[in-house]
Amino acid sequence: MKSAVKYVVCFGIPLVILAIPLNWIPLEGITLVEQRVIAIFALAALCWVLEPIPVFATSVLIVVLELLMISNGGIAFFMESRGEADLGELLTYQSIMATFASPIILLFLGGFFLAMAATKYRLDINLARVLLKPFGTKPANVMLGLMVITAVFSMFMSNTATTAMMLAILAPVMTMFSPDDLGRKGFALCIPLAANLGGIGTPIGTPPNVIALKYLTGSNEIPFGTWMSFGVPFVVVSLLVGWLILNRFFKTQTPRIELNMKGKFLKNPKAYIVYVTFTLTILLWLTGAIHGINSYVVAMIPVGIFASFQIITKEDLKKISWDVLWLVSGGIALGLALDKSGLARNFVNSIPFGEFSPFVIVLSATLLAMIMANFMSHTATANLLLPIISALGASLPSLVPLGGERMLILAVTFSSSLGLALPISTPPNALAHGTGLIETKDMSKIGIIMIGIGLILVYLLLFILKNVNFY
Repeated sequence: MKSAVKYVVCFGIPLVILAIPLNWIPLEGITLVEQRVIAIFALAALCWVLEPIPVFATSVLIVVLELLMISNGGIAFFMESRGEADLGELLTYQSIMATFASPIILLFLGGFFLAMAATKYRLDINLARVLLKPFGTKPANVMLGLMVITAVFSMFMSNTATTAMMLAILAPVMTMFSPDDLGRKGFALCIPLAANLGGIGTPIGTPPNVIALKYLTGSNEIPFGTWMSFGVPFVVVSLLVGWLILNRFFKTQTPRIELNMKGKFLKNPKAYIVYVTFTLTILLWLTGAIHGINSYVVAMIPVGIFASFQIITKEDLKKISWDVLWLVSGGIALGLALDKSGLARNFVNSIPFGEFSPFVIVLSATLLAMIMANFMSHTATANLLLPIISALGASLPSLVPLGGERMLILAVTFSSSLGLALPISTPPNALAHGTGLIETKDMSKIGIIMIGIGLILVYLLLFILKNVNFY
């Protein structure tokens, strides 16, 4: 689609939604604020899918439009002419601006600090060197080692940063294959696959998980260690299945792979501070149920320590993926608008979900999340779906036997990370495709198979959690 057409579609449709009379919208008791939220939602969805502007810019635009159009500090367009009764509930401008400093944003920031310090002091490379050594020289085992290490790193680091790091480590390995060896494709695909799946294992491993925390509060809250108790087994099984499939479709002719990664752990005061802080932060995240320190608070420990000891300097701060933080904050702001305006609740109440089987609801929600995640970012998918899914789960008694709101949020969150079929589906896929070692058809073939298996594993996980009384 040409750029001009994208602009017309992305900005024209929301303007039409704003212009139509309220009684044209098929929602009972629709208010002016809710109409504006629908327009902002449509703008966000279209811009995130078609990308006429960068995705982070869409998130910033969401916040600005909410401040102007639906906050008590904004501009009341047409309010007087359309009647005060139709106005609805305005959001406070403080709550909208607070999305830039949400605990979720700070959790991400703590993860960025850990990743930057690990890279700066070569902790990531040295850990990879040490961890790969036990896997020997057999190609299939080396691939498994690469996948395990990638998955572990992606549980605590950005999937994109992990993929970039592991592709650099993979570079000398690829020189050992002949140009026509299918093993080259298998090894190039194993990194993004492991990075995408590995992030599911922890609450901070991938943006959909972090966004889900916004809705997993109160009685639905899941501690860091508890999430890992079911997230890590899911990742392990998924990785093993992916490893078997890659070795089945991309058999290598190379009998041995000799890895000679040189390097050693740095032994200076700042390096030791990084090692201790990295270990301490992860241990505190894992043992939250014991010491009671909130995971958001734990995330600020490396920020404070690394800044105080100048391990992360002002120059390093310029390298932080601020666009990712802005993208997430826009999603939080959109969710806030859908919730506080009453639109999500109104939408859910307008559809007779109670007449549907709870199994049909779960199946439809997960399939929708998976399809969307293949054509747009996983973050945008979670941003768009979770506010509605949360309201839906809380309003349907028929879902209680299956786990209620928490079950539905987990199902959609995990499914949002299963967009694996296309280079545009995730940054790890794009990075791997950019190496020139794999074609789109190779990625799609493995991705489609893994999507099908992944959805089955999601349903199996939900069944297991229900039967061990997790809910």
